[in-house]
Amino acid sequence: MNTPNVKTRTQAVTYDEGLRQHFRSVYNVMSLGLIVTGLVAFGIANWPAAVNLLFATPLKWVVAFAPLAFIWFGFSPNAVRTKSAGQLKTMFFLFSAVFGASLSTIFIVYQGADIARAFFITAATFAATSVFGYVTKKDLSGLGGLLIMGVIGLLIAMVVNIFLQSSALEWAVSVIGVLIYTGLVAYDTQNIKETYSATYGDEANSKMAVMGALGLYINFIMLFQFIMNLLGGRE
Repeated sequence: MNTPNVKTRTQAVTYDEGLRQHFRSVYNVMSLGLIVTGLVAFGIANWPAAVNLLFATPLKWVVAFAPLAFIWFGFSPNAVRTKSAGQLKTMFFLFSAVFGASLSTIFIVYQGADIARAFFITAATFAATSVFGYVTKKDLSGLGGLLIMGVIGLLIAMVVNIFLQSSALEWAVSVIGVLIYTGLVAYDTQNIKETYSATYGDEANSKMAVMGALGLYINFIMLFQFIMNLLGGRE
């Protein structure tokens, strides 16, 4: 009489363990990506010849737009479909290194103490929000479209401010950016949880783990940059 209940509980335990392993893989890949980014950024910032080559020549445009090219081509739907999980992971770490090159100016513009403070605030905010996205029973799917529209609005405002050079607009963009990317951390975390299924198989879930790590990585980096703008004292 109790056999179905026992079976259901066994399936639930198996699912929970599989989901924990899935998130462990997501966070491990994301963390390694952040380490690669930090090491590359710090290394370039402390190598004057590399700084001059990458930021005092037309190569600065390549450095600026290379991360976008990786997203559009390296992680396109077709690439995700045709590449193996291992290939996607390699692509992610290459992307992390390229992003590190573009972020290396942070170590030139800001003081080390301010960078450390912004990083720990970002890490704490990310951790708390990601946990919320994991445990909340509230459906966050409705926020997706709104948050994406917010990101588009932010990009437009940032481009406009390149010409206006308004400190007030920069501050407003940074505040709104923190709010939007905090929301995206919760939304993406819940989405990773909801889209996982053991029935998809190891390869499919490994691909999903890399793509989940990519989304959370981008959220973390953007959140860090906006918090850095708000708290950092430029040198």
